[in-house]
Amino acid sequence: MNSIAIELRKGVHWVGVKDWGRRMFDGLIPLPHGTSYNAYLVQGEKTALVDTVNPGFEGELLAKIGAVTDPAALDYVVMNHAEPDHAGAIPIVLAASPKSRLVLTAKGADMAARYYRVPRERMQVVADGETLDLGGKTLRFVDAPFLHWPETMFTYVVEDRILFPCDFFGSHTAAGVYDDEVADLAVRAQMYFGEIMMPFRKAGERALKKLADLPIALIAPSHGPLWRHPERILDLYRKWTAGETAAKAVVAYVSMWGSTERLVRIVAETLLGEGIRVAVHDLAQADVGDLAGDLVDARALVLGAPTVLGGLHPAAFNAANLIRALKPPLKYAALLSSYGWGGGAARQASEVLGPTGIEVVGAVEIHGSPAAEAEAQAAALASILATRIRS
Repeated sequence: MNSIAIELRKGVHWVGVKDWGRRMFDGLIPLPHGTSYNAYLVQGEKTALVDTVNPGFEGELLAKIGAVTDPAALDYVVMNHAEPDHAGAIPIVLAASPKSRLVLTAKGADMAARYYRVPRERMQVVADGETLDLGGKTLRFVDAPFLHWPETMFTYVVEDRILFPCDFFGSHTAAGVYDDEVADLAVRAQMYFGEIMMPFRKAGERALKKLADLPIALIAPSHGPLWRHPERILDLYRKWTAGETAAKAVVAYVSMWGSTERLVRIVAETLLGEGIRVAVHDLAQADVGDLAGDLVDARALVLGAPTVLGGLHPAAFNAANLIRALKPPLKYAALLSSYGWGGGAARQASEVLGPTGIEVVGAVEIHGSPAAEAEAQAAALASILATRIRS
């Protein structure tokens, strides 16, 4: 069993787990590069474990703690977030450290009792800005609700200027220890933000304001590499939480016999010709993480789908619902559709996207395969969309 703990600073160790083989998260998010469940040991005169690991990896966590200190010597276990990939090992860690107390928010206390059957007498509830003196190390707690559950908080080591923000600033990859060791980490982080944090952009903005006065030398999230160049991810999160967009369109489509795909190609190439960045996703085989990542900074959506049984093709319907749930900063949309004996896809797409506030600038819906007139309509719609995107 792997028992290698990585020293980050004197008295601060990474004791987490690299899950190289995991390929799906939440039954929704593909993990082509695996993920990690990062946990951290902070030692002063007393010792605190910050976060735990996913169920099934409890033994590896205890072995890594044991490489630094006896698990029974733990004084505190900090629960930044109650989701099982971070808190699932809490019952076993508490059983291995009989004198330890679980440090968490008031809302976290309700969840720890409900999900993990932790007795109230073993909990220590902390408030925003409260500190915990370990003797030579001081933990400060930052309330961060809805990043991405209501009980979430961050933990900050004052002396070492280390921030443990749980899911915030995370990424799904098992590669590397630090940010400069993973070449495409910014891309991974953008995908992760789109998948997890994008619906909570306002909460993210509030958290960034709270962090503005904290000197941060290292950001150590609970998934993915640690940011020893913290401004890299802070700059990105400032843009993403503010909803800053680029002159970019996400083209998401599904086609059964090629008619919708022909319209999609015309629109995509017209947009490219007008200087608009285009990210194309065939929904029959698209990676949800790739789609979510591209939505983070896109200004427009092109949704293409044939009519199936009087409505949107199921793949496009699912994508439209996902977009509505993720709340990306999209401003405009264009709809493309084809049908054999009866339409309805464009109408249903407008209904699903309606609550988002995205402005549908136009639609092209054709009966059968696209003739020259329909192709010209698609090109004209793309030009209108390009003008709106640039404006």
